[in-house]
Amino acid sequence: MPIENPSRDEIGKILKKAKRVAVVGLSANPERTSYMVSEAMQKAGYEIIPVNPSVDEVLGAKAVASLKDIKEHVDIVNIFRRSEYLPELAKEFAEMNADVFWAQLGVENEEAYQYLKEKGKTVIMNRCIKVEHALTK
Repeated sequence: MPIENPSRDEIGKILKKAKRVAVVGLSANPERTSYMVSEAMQKAGYEIIPVNPSVDEVLGAKAVASLKDIKEHVDIVNIFRRSEYLPELAKEFAEMNADVFWAQLGVENEEAYQYLKEKGKTVIMNRCIKVEHALTK
């Protein structure tokens, strides 16, 4: 099954509805893409939950070590990890209370995609959330 993202219109609806974004691999380094993208999303009004076992806090938000540590509902899980980590993250995602599995630009994995689609989950891969947000305003 080839990876097929929702239409740009559907992505726009997802982004308009979303409030809380868990960011896997969010770096505390302001020069990293994950930081810049998450900072822009935070400034656009989204609550950011950093998911990184190596940091305590990023962008003023307390970090958690893994998706399993998030108890509240998450609208989007935005992933800044290499593609080979997606199957494991897809399994963690499937066990949590979250709506959309979003792998950033350049990140995709067919195994993770198929696993989540079979569970009826919304999956977006190889798309930058900041770019999509700007395009769907």
